[in-house]
Order: sequence, then C-alpha cells, then structure tokens
Amino acid sequence: MTSLDNTKYLKNYTAPDYLIPTTDLYFDIFEKSVTVTAILQIKANSNTPAGHTLKLNGERLKLTLVEIDGEVVSEDDFVVTDKLLCITNVPSEFTLKTVVEIDPYNNTWLEGLYKSGNVLCTQNESQGFRKITYYIDRPDVMSAFTTTITADKTKFPHLLSNGNNTESQDLPHSRHLTKWSDPFLKPCYLFALVAGDFAVAKDNFTTMSGRKIDIHIFVDHGNDDKVQHAITSLKKAMLWDEETFGLEYDLDLFMIVAVDAFNYGAMENKGLNIFNSACALANPETATDSDFSYIETVVAHEYFHNWTGDRVTCRDWFQITLKEGLTVFRDGEFTADMNSRPIKRIHDACGMRAVQFVEDAGPNSHPIQPQSYKEINNFYTATVYNKGAEVIRMLQTILGVDGFRKGIDKYFELYDGMAVTTEDFLHAMESANNTQLPQFRRWYNQAGTPICKTEGCYNQDKQTYTLTVKQSCPATADNSPKEPFYIPMTIGLIDKHGKDLLLQLENEDAKCATTNRTLIISESTSKFVFTNINSEPTPSLFRNFSAPVKSIYSYSRDELIFLLKHDSDSFNRYDAGQQLAMESILEMITELKQGNSPSVPEEIITAFGTLISDETLDRAFCSEALTLPPISLINQELEVCDFHNAFTARNIFIKQIAEQHKELLKKFYNKYSTTEYKTDGKSIGEREFKNLCLSYLSALDDKAVELAKTQFINANNMTDKLSAMAVLCKTKSPERDSALKEFHTYYKEEFNVINKWFAVQASASSRPDAYGDTLKLAKDELFDNKNPNRLRSLYGAFANNSIHFHHASGQGYKLIADICIEVDKFNNLTSAGFAKAFKDYPKLNPDAKKLMKQELTRIVQTADISTGLKEIVENTLKSSEQIKTVNN
Repeated sequence: MTSLDNTKYLKNYTAPDYLIPTTDLYFDIFEKSVTVTAILQIKANSNTPAGHTLKLNGERLKLTLVEIDGEVVSEDDFVVTDKLLCITNVPSEFTLKTVVEIDPYNNTWLEGLYKSGNVLCTQNESQGFRKITYYIDRPDVMSAFTTTITADKTKFPHLLSNGNNTESQDLPHSRHLTKWSDPFLKPCYLFALVAGDFAVAKDNFTTMSGRKIDIHIFVDHGNDDKVQHAITSLKKAMLWDEETFGLEYDLDLFMIVAVDAFNYGAMENKGLNIFNSACALANPETATDSDFSYIETVVAHEYFHNWTGDRVTCRDWFQITLKEGLTVFRDGEFTADMNSRPIKRIHDACGMRAVQFVEDAGPNSHPIQPQSYKEINNFYTATVYNKGAEVIRMLQTILGVDGFRKGIDKYFELYDGMAVTTEDFLHAMESANNTQLPQFRRWYNQAGTPICKTEGCYNQDKQTYTLTVKQSCPATADNSPKEPFYIPMTIGLIDKHGKDLLLQLENEDAKCATTNRTLIISESTSKFVFTNINSEPTPSLFRNFSAPVKSIYSYSRDELIFLLKHDSDSFNRYDAGQQLAMESILEMITELKQGNSPSVPEEIITAFGTLISDETLDRAFCSEALTLPPISLINQELEVCDFHNAFTARNIFIKQIAEQHKELLKKFYNKYSTTEYKTDGKSIGEREFKNLCLSYLSALDDKAVELAKTQFINANNMTDKLSAMAVLCKTKSPERDSALKEFHTYYKEEFNVINKWFAVQASASSRPDAYGDTLKLAKDELFDNKNPNRLRSLYGAFANNSIHFHHASGQGYKLIADICIEVDKFNNLTSAGFAKAFKDYPKLNPDAKKLMKQELTRIVQTADISTGLKEIVENTLKSSEQIKTVNN
C-alpha cells in the first residue's frame, strides 16, 4: 500500500493478510511504566498462503516476550523495527502472546496510552493503538476484546475499558483488578482504557425495548457541578436516535470520561467515550451559551457513533467521511430538532463558507474521500466532516426523509458488525429506494466548491419564467479535471407582494405545483421553465443552503433588500443581508485602495436597521443577520488577499450601523439587560442580541467601555461576562486591565475558563499590538506550552487574528512557524494543525508571500519534522504554482 515516497493510495487497498477474531489484553499499571500483555487469536485470511510472514504494527514499545501457541519464538524467527514486529513462517491459525513495556507518563504525543493530569487515558484513532501493543492496526481488522487492568487502588480507584464490567476484585499490596468484556466486534482504534481517581455522576436511561442503561460520567473532583448538562444532552440523544432512526443503545453501561489534555474534541470508543473536558463540562458561571450548545452537539455526536462508526465502521482510513460525515449530519439534525432549525442551518452554512470553502480553495484541498495521503491525521478536516455531512444532507433531499430512513435501515441490515466503504453506504441508499445515483458519487472523489451561476428570464406574453443554471468548479490544488456535480437546488419564486408563488414546471401536471421546488442540476448548463407566472418574480435560490455551492445571481441592491425583508426562507433572508454587506465591503476595499474615504450606501444601513427595530423577529436570527461576513470570507472574493483594507472596510460598515441606529441599539441593550438569566431559546437569543448591541456600540466612543465594565461586574453568567471582556479587550483602557486581572484571579483554577482568557486577548483584532500581547501571555504562570488546549487557546487564536497574523513585518508568520517547529517535537498532531494557518499563501501579495515562504521553508528544512507537518507545509509551498482559477 505504500510507495517509495510513503504516500498511501486508495486504489492500492488490499485486504489484511491476517484477522484477529479475539483479543485479550492485560494491563499492569505501575508507578513508572505499564506492562501490556496481549493474547491474540490470529487466523490467516482466505487468500494468505501458508507460512506467510505476520506483520504487526508497533511504535515506542519495549518487547520482552513473543510466544506462539505457548512456545517462545526464537529471536531468529522475528524481526523488530521501529514500526513493525515481523514473525516469519507462522501457522494459518494460532495464539500469539506478546509482552511489552510502555511509558505513558512521558507520552507527550497524546496518542496511545498517556497521562493527562493524574489520569491515564487512551487516544487510538487513527493509529494510536500501535503505541500500546503490537497489533494489526487497521480498521478492517475487527475483534472481540476483553481487557483486564490492575493498578494501585489508592492512586487509580477507577479502572475502565470498553463494554461491560464482568469482574472486580482487590489484590495484595493495595492493588486491585477490573475486567471488561465487549461483546461487539471492533477495530483497535475504538479500544479505550482509563485509570484514575474521579468524581462520578450517575444516571440511567430506559430504552424503547425496556432495557435500563446505566450512565456514568467521570470527572475531576470539584467538577461534579458541571456534568448535568452533558447527562441531559446524552439522554436526549439516546431518545432522539430511537425515535428518528430506531437505533437503541446495545450495552448495559455508557460511560464518559472528561480530561484536560486531549488532541481532539472527543472520541467515540465503544461504551467508553473520552472527552476533551471543554466538550463535556458546563455550568452558567463557567460556560457560555455557545459552550452549552456545543457540548450538547458533541455529546450527541459521540453517542450517535455507537451505530454510525462503531457497529458499522470504516474499511480503511480513506473512508473517514463514511462515519464522520454521516454522524455530523445526524448530530446536526438532532441539534436542529432540540433548538432552532433555521439558526442551526445558518450556523452550518457559515461554517462551510468561512472554513470549508477556504479549505477547498487552499493548498490542502481534498475530496471528502481522499484518494491518497501521507499522514492520515491531516484529513480530520472540515471537508471530511462538514462537507461530508452536507453530502449526506443532499442525499436526504434527493431521496426524501422517508427514503433516506429506508436507506439507513438497509445500511444496518446489510453491514452491521462490518468495516465498509462509502460505496457500500451509497449501495444501501440505492437498493432501499430502487434508484441509481452514479453521478452523485462525484461529490465523494472530486475536490472543490462548485459555482452555480443562475440567470432568470421572464416572458410576459407566455407568462413563463425560465431559470438557466451553469455549473463549474475552480481548479483545486491537485489540478484534477472536474466533471459536473449532481446538485439539488431548492428554489422559490416571490411575487412583488412578498408572497411565494406556486411553481409548476413546463409540461407538468398542475397538481405537482408547490411553493418550494428542488431542481436537479446535473449538466454544465441546465434550464427550467415555470408556467402560469403572472408577473416577474424575484428568485430565491438554494433555499435552506440545499447544496454546498457558491451561488451567483446578479441581484440588484433593491432585490436583495426585498429578499431581506420578505423571503420566507430564513436562510436566504439571512443570506440576502450577507450579500448586501459583502458587495458594499468589496466596493469600499476598492475605494480604500484608491485612497478615498468610502461609506456604506444609506439604503443598506436602513435595511439593516429594520433587523434591529423589528421586535417580531427571532432575536437569534437578527444577531446572525447583523453579524457581517468575516475577513476570511471577504478575502475569498478577492484575487489577492487584502487583510488591512478588509478589516478597515468591515469596521466602517459596523461604525455606520452603530452611528445611524445608536438609539435603537441602546434601547435593546437596556431592554435585554434587565432580564434574569434563563436558558430557554428565546432568552438565549435575547442575550446574544444584547451582546451584539454592546459590540456595535463599542465602535462609537468610550461610553461603551463603561457599559462593558458594568456588565462585566454584574454578570451572573459566563456569556455576559466574556462578551463584556471581549469589548474591553479592544481598548487600551484601565478598565480592560482591571477586568483581565480580576478574571485571571477568580478563575485561575478553572482550566477551560482560563483558555477563554487567553483566547479573547490573542484574538483582539482592534488592539494595536496583539502580537506583543500574545508574547506576554505565553509567559503567564497559567500557560502550559505542552497542553494542546492551552496552545490552541493562545496561538490558535492569534493565527486566526488575520490583521495581526498577516502583519507586514512577517512577525506573525515567524511566531507561528516557531510554534510549529517547537510543538512538533512532542505533539505532531497539534503542530500540523497550526501549519494550516498558512493556508492563504497562494493569494498573498508578493511581499507577504516572500515573508511567509521564508518561514514555510524554514519549517520544512528543520531536521526530523513529522510526516504530518511536512505534508501540510510542502503542499502549501507547492500551491502557489498549482492553484489556478479555471472553470470547466
């Protein structure tokens, strides 16, 4: 599977030579090391010849014993390298026993078994298990695991693993033993072990078949008051999955463990989910409304993996979107049902545009099913997850909700307990619905964001309206050819009174007419004719963000204002405002380049004012609609990135809104400041709107500093306190310094809260020296340069602070390059993540590009950098020549 340059290709997949039907693991945990004994029942695959060599993956292991069927294997019959244990002339079926020693206490990579605080825990996706014991570490080798753990009972009173607890006993010398058995086959990446001393929150859930499931959540002592939201979220998710997809939990116990040092958000290990504490712990004093929402989503996501990821898993790592895209879609539907479906859709689309579209256009673009990779950990991306979820959503749109459910049922009927591919998933969907979707598969293997350019033509005499859609796809980093995608476009036509028209296609029965129609764009040019249209309408295209595409239509300013006021589709109403803002910002950037002093047209500022004044509108929607496009999105529309002018133009827009609607902003800030703290959707929306008003007012004068100071002092929840501090952090005022000091002192024992303290300062774009602030913060007593959460809270926030990261001196580039090189020595996953900050390299101006190239070259020339970091940086350096803007 591996070429000379270590690149792995999907086309070269072959089945494993050997299978492991059962795995028995024994962990003896001691003060300085852990002894791992693995007893594996191994069986040659059907095409494996007798006497073949068994190759087991293993890294950073000290091997002390190898036995086959109870006999010690001679050193002449096996070879150990830094990555493999190779045993020659093995039988077709046998028992292999290995004993290794590992050092989790000094494992800074946070893969395999490692120490987080006073806890030992695992992270094995994608290839961490090979750092625990010798094994065939690939997802298509599925096994029934039993795990026995012994440790000091005082230091590690809780010993946890997958499945059900089948034995517990005390041992001599203050040690104890627990045994776990998981009856379901799983690949080793889903294996988990946790040893520690925890506070335990317990609850239970009764399934639709009447089974009682125990729920245990393990957290550090003192965090007991922060687990109820996670428990409530889990029980909601369990009920929702039964009601929506008929999927019931299958073990007797569901466990979550929260740890502070974790490379990811959470991990769906069968029956024992391990969470980054930021994704599990919350109370109003320490978590924002966004945190509460995110925790609900992540808890649901990991639980939903029990079926879409655990019971049915990936054949190989090219199939990650099989489990992640599908599960992100499922958690998105859950979140929409639990909260506001329109707001959830806006959030999803914003994330796609601000992150995934940028990724698609950047140096590390890839399809949702990559065709090759050097380091698989580089492909846990917005493309694989979020675009993958949008692809699943399009399938539901095309097949209908009932048809999609039939496809899901067929998927589990055919593949439960198996490791499969995206092609198997699509086969289940087609089989259940008696249809074929060959062209739809291009979403899986073609990178890039399609562009759909639409033109409308009204014929008064025939009373018809014709839509012509031309699709294309810009070239991506691989310069691969692009064929037409299969795109569902949901549309509406709106009359001059703001009412949706009934839509009947030419030569179609009038009974088929509806106000929303989903059209399929499958050719380079597609044409649709609607009849019985009495007057020229305004089209509403790609309603509900029905496909992850860039939609282009030459709306006039008046038409966009009309849609902002009248479109019945919440997403398109929001998007009309975004288009108005984007067009105005782009015009101002041009003016700024010419040395002029631009302003926003009066009618646009007035239109945005209606969003503030209209109290019948959902305040959460108003907050989204009044949030201007981010700088990352603005630069997508420019041939050459212009961070300074984009920042300036955006601030001009904000200030004009604040100036013209100052009294309205004050009115609603005061109105919603008087309400008590509640967590229902309406209250959350009002709180968000209040803090948006404060942010706008802060663009005017120092009086907002006093408002922010008062809010900071009086806040009874983290949402209000952090919002006030963010406003203060824009300033040079003594109130800023006082608030930061008070926050630091009060919350210094709250790990996740202090991460917010670092991030809010490093991301303060209006500060003249955010770079200097970042350097000072790195010396703070609470900064831990080995913890990935802490590193991301500071340097990740700074790297996303584009106006300072892209400073003309190049100091921002040098800082993040330094961090990549230093962090790579002990955590290559985190270093590779930081390297993605250089994604704008192809679109920089010559001076900035030269400075960034110096830093990228310095990284790639550093001795012994990891494969993952090197792959990201080399792709970035090559991208300037590779990426060309061409259409089919």
